[in-house]
Amino acid sequence: MISIRAICRNLVAGLCVAAVASTAALSQPALGVPPAAVSTPPVVPAVSPPIATVSSDYVLGPEDVVEVDLLGRADFKTRAKLGGDGTIQLPLIGRIPAADRTARTLGDQVRKSLQDGGYFADPIVNVDVVSYASRYVTVLGAVGTPGLVPVDRVYRLSEIIARVGGIRETGADYVILRRTNGPEQRLSVKALATGDSSQDPVIAPGDKIFSPVADLFYISGQINSPGSFPLLSDMTLRMAIARGGGLAASGSDKRVTVTRKGEKVKLGLGDMVEAGDVIVVGERLF
Repeated sequence: MISIRAICRNLVAGLCVAAVASTAALSQPALGVPPAAVSTPPVVPAVSPPIATVSSDYVLGPEDVVEVDLLGRADFKTRAKLGGDGTIQLPLIGRIPAADRTARTLGDQVRKSLQDGGYFADPIVNVDVVSYASRYVTVLGAVGTPGLVPVDRVYRLSEIIARVGGIRETGADYVILRRTNGPEQRLSVKALATGDSSQDPVIAPGDKIFSPVADLFYISGQINSPGSFPLLSDMTLRMAIARGGGLAASGSDKRVTVTRKGEKVKLGLGDMVEAGDVIVVGERLF
């Protein structure tokens, strides 16, 4: 006969097996139910840099093109070029003056004309400048892309030079600014880049900017890198020798001859080099 102790032992073992099976079943996903997705932190989209907008201070002039829009009236939207007399033709209100005004001022003028004419009680008018043609500066010489640059806001000289691609390697280390009504200015490129605003003048429409090709000097003899090089402002003989790579092992800065305009001249190391100078570095004596 089976003892009571054996019956109890079998009962306890059965209960343990059932408990383990129940736990395993709970830990498995139900059939047809996908496992829970692993949560991941949301991806924050990159914020695009703000797009530069044209200044509202631009003053309209002949040949500029504007687009005038009236909120809620697609039939009013007009793209018009300012004529030689500075006027534009618009629906309902006809021809109105637009030159010597900013886009905002012109928009206010159109709004008032629509109100005064009894067309709308409170119109919302928007004016955009589509093409700039009346206000520009001329950039010529040794720059990346010479040509006409529209003045659609307040620009400094360094900004205009940057817009045309900068000064070429063959360009001088200065630029010439010719005002429409003022004296000609010679301005250092280095000062434009590193100086304060007093050395970087504001450009006005009609100004002309010229970047001349750099003058050259020539150096040969006992020098590490003989050749022709651009002449910098206030360049001394010592600087010219350094520009040529410095003295060779057998070179001497006391045996330097300079030919200027076909004649030999005597220069000290601190004297200025001029355009077209031919410098020959002699060999030192042992």
